[in-house]
Amino acid sequence: MENTSKAIDNVQNKETSVSPSSADSRFHHTLRNVQGLLKGKSFPGKVLITQISDPLDPYLLHSPSTDTKSSDNHDDYDTPPHVDLLAEEIHQNRSNTVGTSSHVMKSSTVGVESSSKVTDRPTIGTRATDSARLTKFEKQLCAPTIILEKLRELAWNGVPPHWRPTVWRLLLGYAPCNSDRRERVLRRKRDEYLDCVANYYDIPDTERTDEEINMLRQIAVDCPRTVPEVSFFQQVKVQKSLERILYIWAIRHPASGYVQGINDLATPFLVVFLSEHLEGNIDSWKMDVLPPDKISDIEADCYWCLSKLLDGMQDHYTFAQPGIQRLVFKLRELARRIDEPLSRHIEEQSLEFLQFAFRWFNCLLIREIPFHLVTRLWDTYLAEGDGLPEFLVYMFASFLLTWSNSLQKLEFQEMVMFLQHLPTFNWSDTELEMVLSQAYMWQSMFKNSPSHLSSSS
Repeated sequence: MENTSKAIDNVQNKETSVSPSSADSRFHHTLRNVQGLLKGKSFPGKVLITQISDPLDPYLLHSPSTDTKSSDNHDDYDTPPHVDLLAEEIHQNRSNTVGTSSHVMKSSTVGVESSSKVTDRPTIGTRATDSARLTKFEKQLCAPTIILEKLRELAWNGVPPHWRPTVWRLLLGYAPCNSDRRERVLRRKRDEYLDCVANYYDIPDTERTDEEINMLRQIAVDCPRTVPEVSFFQQVKVQKSLERILYIWAIRHPASGYVQGINDLATPFLVVFLSEHLEGNIDSWKMDVLPPDKISDIEADCYWCLSKLLDGMQDHYTFAQPGIQRLVFKLRELARRIDEPLSRHIEEQSLEFLQFAFRWFNCLLIREIPFHLVTRLWDTYLAEGDGLPEFLVYMFASFLLTWSNSLQKLEFQEMVMFLQHLPTFNWSDTELEMVLSQAYMWQSMFKNSPSHLSSSS
């Protein structure tokens, strides 16, 4: 805790040393510190890149959302009825939503904090809703040729766990929509991955360059740190699978190579594709029970799906990560327009968005929410397709404004600690669905206003 406090003090000292009249200078100063992370150096904001290690004071751990506890079985496909209704209503009005900036300002700070009003809506039976959705999924997935746009519409509101591996492969374009070609294409891609492992991974260090050796060592260091709160990821075989996937990806993408954070992005794929072969709760899974050929196929699917995902945001992980810089700027501008009081408070406290939002964009919120919710979140991510980077801005604005009332009561050091230890530990699908629905609504309101994120700070 003492080290964390010193790090935070460093952040405060650095920030207050910058002239308050020079916002651009302060931004570039913070950016240089963030870039230091890519070179393995420490920087004042690094406290926001680390995993959670120390608890917050109790008064900071109150979630502004409802006090719903996580369900015992996180894989149950029981979407809350009021969430289904809200998402369906927003989706039906997506093309004709009309909203003014004044209306957004009036309703902007509610987020999850005002979700109680939504829960009073009339509902229909959850079982009937699920049955209808399951039927729609089955109809789509059993067709000779998948209509991808319809599948995206269904997947946006969540995918039944037993269909998730198939749906993810299709949404990412890894598996072809034509069912006759699917198995043949997957077999060819899996064999290609095996060849890459043989040619690039299963070789002595004498055949690697110094850069490749250092990259493999860094991956080997990061794998045991990946999702440390889930015991499954502490198994040696799991870490070795992650290591192979990440190393092959880095070797075949030299423009970026391996960047810390990509290890987190591989974990949802690994869990989803393992779910086809392992039953029960993830904490009871053992990789040892799977034969080598099954593990190789799972790794291949993870590798290709990770590649497809990152192909849509390559500049997020190239030198200096310009894609993330651009999205952080848009997030700051969007937050200023929909919650001006919070935005002003953050600016008055000299906290840069880059200091906390960098990790959000780098790891796609995997480190910010309970891991059992990640696959549900990624259903929506993958359903967005090429529009994912744009949607992330609205998603993270919705996520940030969930805590608006709490953040406006905090000063710089308290805000840093709060944003590092966001109290999402008791979140269930309900809280996540409300954040997603709010993000969808804002995107629908702003998508036809091309200048809403273009003004200068």
